Amino acid sequence: MFRKSNLQQLIQQLKTDERFSDQIGHWHTIEEKQADTVDFPESLDHRIRHALEVRGIGNLYTHQRSAFDHAQASQSFTAVTPTASGKTLCYNLPVLQSVMENPDSRALYIFPTKALAQDQKSELNEIISETGAAINSYTYDGDTAANIRQKVRKAGHIVITNPDMLHSAILPHHTKWVSLFENLKYVVIDELHIYRGVFGSHVANVIRRLKRICAYYGSNPTFICTSATIANPKELAEGLTGEEMALVDNNGAPSGRKHFVFYNPPIVNKPLNIRRSATLEVRRLAGELLKNKIQTIVFARSRVRVEIILTYLQELVKGELGAKSIRGYRGGYLPTQRREIEKGLRSGDIYGVVSTNALELGVDIGQLQVCIMTGYPGTIASAWQQAGRAGRRHGESLVIMVASSSPLDQFIVDHPEYFFGQTPETARINPDNLIILVDHIKCAAFELPFKEDDTFGGLDVEDMMEFLAEERVVHKNGSKWYWMNDAFPAHNISLRSASQENVIIVDQTNVAAVKVIGEMDRFSAMTLLHDEAIYLHQGIQYQVEFLDWDEKKAFVREVDVDYYTDANLAVELSVLEQDKERESGSWEAAFGDVMVRAMATIFKKIKFDTHENIGSGPIHLPEEEMHTSSSWISLKDDTGLSQERLEEGLIGAAESLKAIVPLYVMCDPSDIFVVPQIKAAHNERPTIFIYDRYPGGVGLSEKVYDQVEEVLNETKNMVERCPCETGCPSCIGTEHSLETAKTDTLKLFELFLA
Repeated sequence: MFRKSNLQQLIQQLKTDERFSDQIGHWHTIEEKQADTVDFPESLDHRIRHALEVRGIGNLYTHQRSAFDHAQASQSFTAVTPTASGKTLCYNLPVLQSVMENPDSRALYIFPTKALAQDQKSELNEIISETGAAINSYTYDGDTAANIRQKVRKAGHIVITNPDMLHSAILPHHTKWVSLFENLKYVVIDELHIYRGVFGSHVANVIRRLKRICAYYGSNPTFICTSATIANPKELAEGLTGEEMALVDNNGAPSGRKHFVFYNPPIVNKPLNIRRSATLEVRRLAGELLKNKIQTIVFARSRVRVEIILTYLQELVKGELGAKSIRGYRGGYLPTQRREIEKGLRSGDIYGVVSTNALELGVDIGQLQVCIMTGYPGTIASAWQQAGRAGRRHGESLVIMVASSSPLDQFIVDHPEYFFGQTPETARINPDNLIILVDHIKCAAFELPFKEDDTFGGLDVEDMMEFLAEERVVHKNGSKWYWMNDAFPAHNISLRSASQENVIIVDQTNVAAVKVIGEMDRFSAMTLLHDEAIYLHQGIQYQVEFLDWDEKKAFVREVDVDYYTDANLAVELSVLEQDKERESGSWEAAFGDVMVRAMATIFKKIKFDTHENIGSGPIHLPEEEMHTSSSWISLKDDTGLSQERLEEGLIGAAESLKAIVPLYVMCDPSDIFVVPQIKAAHNERPTIFIYDRYPGGVGLSEKVYDQVEEVLNETKNMVERCPCETGCPSCIGTEHSLETAKTDTLKLFELFLA
């Protein structure tokens, strides 16, 4: 297919060979950009200056100098520049300078993942060793050995951690960290855009607890945030930290030439507008790139998809490169595996990696030349982050986004101007979500007693303290509330999941050496770890023999089968309270609280390569309940459609809305659910509900309510433009029994917009 070639030749071949050029929907080239630099500040310590010069850095980019000046003035700030623009110096320079000026000075670095923390520690330690200064920087995470932990607490000038460790291991034991909290000068929060939705809402409360403990020990740290491009970095940073922020966005970094290609697989079924599988097309493209030894990263949307593509690629190149030269990378892998993969990518021993968005963040994985995305990552910010993983050393690079048949992917491919011209999305958090807030107030009460006039992030907590006293979690003595429960609250609160506990995955293939190979949150486990599910890990297939739901353990055994599994989730929904409403001609929209009951019902076995359904089975798991927030839109008048046609139209409208809604609220498509009801219980009218998948809600569905006409209009346009005749995966989905489904869907949209 491809000739033995270098990257420039392959780019030319993609443009001219009609087997590929026919599938290219859009080719966008971003020309290289020269650096914009300024001199080192006069006040910069000569040892730091020397260390930078040794590394070939003779001046600073404009944004690095602005960041240094803000930090020196104790002004909290957010630096927003593209991937590989030298953001780390925005915080490393002021932090090192402060320790040089005052050896008691301390800094806390918070990274969203352990992998990123490890990577940044290596870079920081190289600079420190070149300065010759006695500065101690340590990572403090779940992998830190017990015998080193005391040293970190006492002598760490720079402590590098993640939100989970800060939440469960540092703040609850602040009395062991007195030297850190008394002298804390800087708090660095990297990859700010990751802190959105439920995770961001949790972390905002962890920061409230951190600031409360700092105040107790007499410190008032400056906050330094860095972020990929989003629409509201200043607003998000202020919401997360509770501090007034300056914005640093005068990017002075150079960048290499980058080709961004939208690739749409060929149509294999014209009437249904079904395209060849994106996964199979990625296999074809990545396989050839890897055979030419061009270092390539492939991103996939889910753990399952990562493992499927990895299996395909290892099989394709095993005779030429060896299976170890292509690896998978995702959450759930153990730390030693992750370190080994990162090292292999940097050294060039590993040519290809297939990853979830775990590698979207700034882990330095060396000179990757090509990035292939299996489908649109869900947000513009994520897409640019993934694209930034190729060409990090300013060479020419290629990014290929291979579209799936999903409506969202087809919308992006058909509207390159939306992707390249649109301001990236707004990141939403809701720190005052009651469920999240109460959890962290419990943690805060465990850490320090609350006085009568205390606030928590500016919120009056007296009512909450009275409630917790009734629950016998705190008790009042004089003018203070004290923690009185035996339990340690932080251990039961996961920052990343709506559910409280994760399911542990136990490999019992070898009875003499049973071992834990991963973990998964409860809501995902319902559809991915049920009995008989095929669970994929590092390209190896495991079958779930037994899911012990009470003990939260899934027992798996290695198998070799030619299929994977996919499960259905049945959802029931009822309105508890209506907070907002408005109406127009034939429709009314509302926002409020709902109760969701979800149950995994059946699973399907899907064959590799052909992706055909080869069997199914029931899932026996209890119903899960969730109280969350939702927006909904109901039709007031008779539609003139039969019951059956109304049902098909509502299902089509819901399916198409699932694609467009995530474009308007910066979220993963799985963060928000769309459920149609022919006769909603609260008003007996045809209704579509759009709800947050997290208990208590995190503000996503409320944003949909605010923009409902715009969202409905864009969705209707997408369905109208689709070339299919009766409905397809690219517009209204395929689960339709009537040929009028597409017509009926469009009729309902007209009524919703009347």
